Amino acid sequence: MKNALICAAAFAVTVGYAQAEEVTLRGATGFATGTAFSRPYEAFVDWINENGEGVLQIQNVGGPESVPPFELGNSVSSGVVDIANVTAAFYTNMLPEGDALKLARNTIQEQRENGCYETIDTLHQERMNVKYLGRTGDHVNFHLYTTQPLETADLSGLTIRTTPVYQAMFEALGATPVTTPPGDVYTALERGTIDGYGWPIQGVLDLGWEEQTGYRIDPGFYQVDVNILVNLDRWESLDDEQRALLEEGMAWLEAQNENNLTINEEEAAKQAEAGIETIELSEEEQAKWLDAAETAGWDAISAVNADVAETLRGCLGE
Repeated sequence: MKNALICAAAFAVTVGYAQAEEVTLRGATGFATGTAFSRPYEAFVDWINENGEGVLQIQNVGGPESVPPFELGNSVSSGVVDIANVTAAFYTNMLPEGDALKLARNTIQEQRENGCYETIDTLHQERMNVKYLGRTGDHVNFHLYTTQPLETADLSGLTIRTTPVYQAMFEALGATPVTTPPGDVYTALERGTIDGYGWPIQGVLDLGWEEQTGYRIDPGFYQVDVNILVNLDRWESLDDEQRALLEEGMAWLEAQNENNLTINEEEAAKQAEAGIETIELSEEEQAKWLDAAETAGWDAISAVNADVAETLRGCLGE
């Protein structure tokens, strides 16, 4: 009887230990599931769940319907969710310097090689209590989309939906900025309360905005950053194997960024087919456009933290 009890107890401990081995993280995405800037994260979740059986899994609780985009940074910081797919533009209230990520001219792989990744990770850990796991969006530029044609870089008299990504740039060019969640853009266009919006080359058709959009202004500017963040307390509670799995999955995901070059071309063709006309600014106006983007972008970061701006400007590929 004693031996049986000992064996039963040992079995219970073994089962309990085995069950404790696998950890499940609660995840959320700042973009509607199935759309352009959520799909990479969803592929990452699938990769982790396929390769991490018995080690680590991610349970995705949803998109903006679960956690409003501009609250997601705080949610992962406080541990409401363990892992989040979110652009730095949605958490500039917590890390204003994160807005510099859009100004990168190099890839995340190059940032890892030149030490920039460690600087950005440290900022996230110290200011937000999160591990900056990595980013998607390399090679994807932003554009201005409008309901009326433009001939110059002057945006005076136009009301443009913005986020912190391009607010300083559009203001420098004379626009009146309005900040709204992505879910409100279609209605604002339909009612004529905005004359246009900033958005990357990808994802416009996912949201149905082509129905209210007449023009895309070229050239593109800045580079998309959609970051995967892990609550730092949760990250530190993971064992080496679990952390390594997340890092391996992130490396796999970042390698997919190269596909954006082809996707961009496909998206531009789909926009044209949907009736969005491309306006290519003249060489002179392009220079004004891009200079406003660069100058306004770095000036805004320097105004927040000149030292960090100098460091990041040196390693983000200028």
